[in-house]
Amino acid sequence: MSSENIETRTRILEATVRMLEEHGGRGVRMGDIAKESEISRQAVYLHFASRTELLVAATRYLDEVLDVDRRLAPSRAATSGVERLALYIECWGNYIPDIFGVAKALLLAQDTDEAAAAAWQDRMLAMREGCRAAIEALHADGTLTPEWSPKKATDALWTMLLVPNWEHLTIKCGWSTKAYVRYMKTLAQRTFVVDSK
Repeated sequence: MSSENIETRTRILEATVRMLEEHGGRGVRMGDIAKESEISRQAVYLHFASRTELLVAATRYLDEVLDVDRRLAPSRAATSGVERLALYIECWGNYIPDIFGVAKALLLAQDTDEAAAAAWQDRMLAMREGCRAAIEALHADGTLTPEWSPKKATDALWTMLLVPNWEHLTIKCGWSTKAYVRYMKTLAQRTFVVDSK
């Protein structure tokens, strides 16, 4: 891909992220994005065949801009399941505030907008993969509480860490991000890790 094409693609993705944050998911159409990017609608379609493809790419682009791989590196390098679980929750809990504008837009639009639903599902499945890796690390260490299968524990951790739950605790209940991270780590430890007493 030429540098001009890369630059145009980046402008489209930046405009899409900005529009999601400012206007929510429902009003973000290909024509609106073209106008915001200062390019033709046809040019948007040359880079993204569908609105679904564009919204999925925009959420992945946001992860790239926010350097999610660097943020996840400590969790991925953890030497024990307990450490990996704690570091994953710390990473995710501190990441949500940075993506919340786009996340909220997609959440609000997903019931009536297939493209928004697909983009949101793509990102939540990626987050679930992080939960699975943390739980599998506990299981490999023999520190996953016996009443949990790795799949059920993954399902439960994923549900605990979903964005609407973060929103409720931080925005509705007034928890700080620091408190959210601390209590989620404690809850996960007590729920999934064998009691060493």
